[in-house]
Amino acid sequence: MITLGVESSCDETGLALYCSSQGLLAHTLFSQVDLHALYGGVVPELASRDHVKRLVPLTREVCDKAGITLSQISNVAYTRGPGLAGALLTGAMMARSLAWSLDVQALGVHHLEGHLLAPMLEEQPPAFPLVCLLVSGGHTQLIEVRGLGDYTLMGETIDDAAGEAFDKTAKMMGLGYPGGAALSALAQSGDAKAVSLPRPMLNRPNLDFSFSGLKTAAITRWKAFSGTEAERQIFMADLAASFELAVVDVLMGKSVKALEQSGLSTLVISGGVSANRTLRAAADAMQRNEKLTAFYPRLEFCTDNGAMIALAGSRRFMRGEADELAVNVRPRWPLEELTSNSKLRSDYQ
Repeated sequence: MITLGVESSCDETGLALYCSSQGLLAHTLFSQVDLHALYGGVVPELASRDHVKRLVPLTREVCDKAGITLSQISNVAYTRGPGLAGALLTGAMMARSLAWSLDVQALGVHHLEGHLLAPMLEEQPPAFPLVCLLVSGGHTQLIEVRGLGDYTLMGETIDDAAGEAFDKTAKMMGLGYPGGAALSALAQSGDAKAVSLPRPMLNRPNLDFSFSGLKTAAITRWKAFSGTEAERQIFMADLAASFELAVVDVLMGKSVKALEQSGLSTLVISGGVSANRTLRAAADAMQRNEKLTAFYPRLEFCTDNGAMIALAGSRRFMRGEADELAVNVRPRWPLEELTSNSKLRSDYQ
């Protein structure tokens, strides 16, 4: 069974082909970063229009890469949500129309479930049950995963997501767009112990996160700095490194608590921030010191991509799931709605 995956939830157009017996056949991605950099952030209308331009050519491209024709596609999976409404509709309508023309089934996939399953695209994938740290520009959550569709939300951010805090801090420091990646790159040349910053909620017993105060503390230190231009450049790198380490300390500290409270030993880290080198180094250190195991996707599958949607869709098609003809996107769609076994977060507090 060959599944075409279509991802268009925000500012990246991703297409992929996943075979239930052979694994990932091919994938391709177009990023709109240069388009939105002119405005310092994603412009929803422009994102939607660009998806319209890219979807059909990228579908042809991924089929060429895999060496198959459209007629060999067994079904089509697309991102139903969460995401930008217009962007979601472009992918959903293209996927639904293609499936209808090929007389195959279509299925809307949860974007976060795609991220959660992304490490399973690797040759040595994690096995259920596990705890997932899903961390990106829009989400920071700890999820207990007992199986496909069996998700329990253990904790989440009460304000800014980690990636959002990276981006906002970078913007105030004048690092441009996308800010998070620029801040992380700058951090590589800084001293992570040079600037004292808080670790919000790290010592609280619950598993929720808060990054707004950390962001404010970093920005306050930046605005208060006075010195020569040369000193300013050194301080900028030190502040970036110190901020990054503070975020990672909180993410990993809460993740270890989640593993302890769930009684599990496998941690999956997914989402855009899972590409962060400091976070991966901390996860590797956790494996050495805590007798725990960590998994994360290869860098190309950390950000939004069609491969994770094709994989998630394939697994659900294998369970006999499929959509009716109507298209129903979900710009806001809590992951825990996918399971009937959802628990209240208060169970972990």
